[in-house]
Amino acid sequence: MMKVVGTLFIEGDKLLLDKPRKRPTLQMVGGKVEEGESVIDAAIREAHEELGPEAIIDENKFELVMDFIETATSDPNLKIHFHLFHYTGKLEGKLSTSEEIESFTWYDTSLKDEVLSHVLNNKVIPYCLEKKLIK
Repeated sequence: MMKVVGTLFIEGDKLLLDKPRKRPTLQMVGGKVEEGESVIDAAIREAHEELGPEAIIDENKFELVMDFIETATSDPNLKIHFHLFHYTGKLEGKLSTSEEIESFTWYDTSLKDEVLSHVLNNKVIPYCLEKKLIK
């Protein structure tokens, strides 16, 4: 089973999501845990990679809030072990798109037409609403 990480970056009752160039869905900042890498190290690495070199991240502000098994959005036959982190600080600096990331969206439930990954629809958005992190 593949290990995957995602991080909640919350600002003003909204959740930061990104749109990969190769996928139709919005997803969390995160990705696959590499061989020999811890889940916290993967979350930090993915945040640096996806947010760009001008985003300022305090690596001590990542807090594991839950983990669960889910079906991968990219492959309905693939189960993933997803580790959800919450970034407890304020994201500073400037976000940069890249070859991998097309755009960023500050999501709340008023954005009903956005196409979200399975993990967001099934676990993350309900968690954020229950904890009153987003509206």
